[in-house]
Amino acid sequence: MQVSRRARAMQESPIRKLAPLSVEAKRRGIHVYHLNIGQPDLPTPPEFLHAVAHFSEPVLAYGPSDGLPALKDAVCEYFSRYRVHLRPNEVLITTGGSEAILFAFNVVADEGDEIIVPEPFYTNYNGYAQMANLRLVPVRTHAEDGFHLPPDEVLEGAISPRTRAFLLCSPNNPTGTVLTREELERVAALCQKHDLFLIADEVYKEFTYDGRVHTSALELPGMESRVIVVDSVSKRFSACGARVGALITRNPQVMAACLKLGQARLCPPTLEQLGAVAAYQLGEEYFAAVREEYQRRRDVLYDKLTAAPGIVLRKPRGAFYMIVKMQGIDDADELAAWFLRDFSYQGETVMVAPASGFYATPGAGRDEVRIAYVLEVPKLERAAEVFLAGLEQYRSLAPAATRQVR
Repeated sequence: MQVSRRARAMQESPIRKLAPLSVEAKRRGIHVYHLNIGQPDLPTPPEFLHAVAHFSEPVLAYGPSDGLPALKDAVCEYFSRYRVHLRPNEVLITTGGSEAILFAFNVVADEGDEIIVPEPFYTNYNGYAQMANLRLVPVRTHAEDGFHLPPDEVLEGAISPRTRAFLLCSPNNPTGTVLTREELERVAALCQKHDLFLIADEVYKEFTYDGRVHTSALELPGMESRVIVVDSVSKRFSACGARVGALITRNPQVMAACLKLGQARLCPPTLEQLGAVAAYQLGEEYFAAVREEYQRRRDVLYDKLTAAPGIVLRKPRGAFYMIVKMQGIDDADELAAWFLRDFSYQGETVMVAPASGFYATPGAGRDEVRIAYVLEVPKLERAAEVFLAGLEQYRSLAPAATRQVR
């Protein structure tokens, strides 16, 4: 007997696969700075935790398959602050944004169909595509231009008779890129021309810096029946373990199909939904403080890294990630393992995510790592020093590669 082809084809997480080496490094007494995973260290709002702790019903019963009405109302009210007006029947509460993506994939396409996605992209899209028996078609973006979308002819060239949707993530994980309205409108025009859906992963919508404002796909005129937005409280309220997300669409057929999937898994978690209702009542001052903190972290990390030789990096404008391209490195997977297995700097090392796992194109991203700036500033400054010290030492082990660094 053997497991299914689907299971064998599932990609191992590039974010988590080095965990055993991290455990072993800590066992040897080495302090590890975790820059590999997007786990915010900011406190979960006490309002969220208070609502969960004060659940008073005698039975924790099944909730509605589409989510608690109070939470759907809260999501609608929240989006109205961002110029997007929704009705509760256009919101389906999901078990995290992950389930929303999986539902969207299963509803817009059949087995063997294709979804176009700019790469690098959130690595778990690969797993969801495998579960839905779909094929992700990558469109390459590059560090040198800040990972913005390529020209229309490149995007349109990826469309085939089996294409069913574009998938965009903005603000982006793993690059931190915030797509401009013009870029979104270009993709929308292609969707209209070729009769495609647009799946928009907007779970980092609040995290935009330097005065930039996120444009939601829900704002695009003429796209009302085509847009499916993926949303989540995980990063918004530093509540990754809550597993509460949402799928948003104005297309009633899409919503009805997604509701069937929701009914099959019964309901999203009730207690965490109650926490989310309370958190959504927080005002703009909460998000302003969060944005200010992450922008400060971004600036510290960006300045530290770009002051070193051989780093290709454009300042990310959103989320809390950056893809760092390193001259003189040809195997970032090995580099990431080496940091944990063979390197320490004054008793410390770093854990980063090799970027190759965020690409579908074979061989792409082998000179890049993703870094999440989810540590407070003093720790982030120190982590950057340790990373650069290790990078310099690693390059010295390969003199021929070092000559490429300038």
